[in-house]
Amino acid sequence: MSSLPPSLPAKPAAHRGPAPVFASAFPLRPARVHEVCGAGATAFAALTCARARAGALIWIRETWMRDQLNPLGLVDFFDPSRLILARPTDAVDALAVAEEALRDSAVALVLLEVTRPLDLREGRRLQLAAKTGGGTGLCLIPEGMGSNAAETRWRVQPHWAAPPEDHGAATRSDSTLLRWQLIKNKSGTLGAWDVCWNRTTYRLDVVSPVAE
Repeated sequence: MSSLPPSLPAKPAAHRGPAPVFASAFPLRPARVHEVCGAGATAFAALTCARARAGALIWIRETWMRDQLNPLGLVDFFDPSRLILARPTDAVDALAVAEEALRDSAVALVLLEVTRPLDLREGRRLQLAAKTGGGTGLCLIPEGMGSNAAETRWRVQPHWAAPPEDHGAATRSDSTLLRWQLIKNKSGTLGAWDVCWNRTTYRLDVVSPVAE
């Protein structure tokens, strides 16, 4: 087995081109709750864990959900011993667990898999809890199930198209290449980028912004 990644990322994202909007939006703003949707949402969550500050990482998934999350499968991103899996029975309990975890200052990141639409009241309660504890919240949502209270919302998809030659390592066969679209941002502008996780350096490589 390869050696575990460091508890804290030693290097920031490397930008292969101008990406000031990306740098201001990721890593995710602390003391706020954010959202991600799309086929690459789980990968985005893993990369958010990799960029999280010191502290516990709590992943909340309801017990009826068939897919299993194996922390050892995330070893290329962060030390899986930091991850705590919470398995509430339903959406109501999941929200309660998320609120409690977000209020705890010892928790760096709370990941909540959302299974039904969040209303504005629920979204605001999560935001208030994050503000109290100072950690970051990330809701993994099906398309259209987000809350208006979210600080940012991202759409993430695997991206198989080869980037321009001057972008170097990422290729059509690179299974880690993702397209990140920032589709909601309360504190800035929107954008889209192709990103790739470097498993050797534990660095997020960001190529030039996607042309609109």
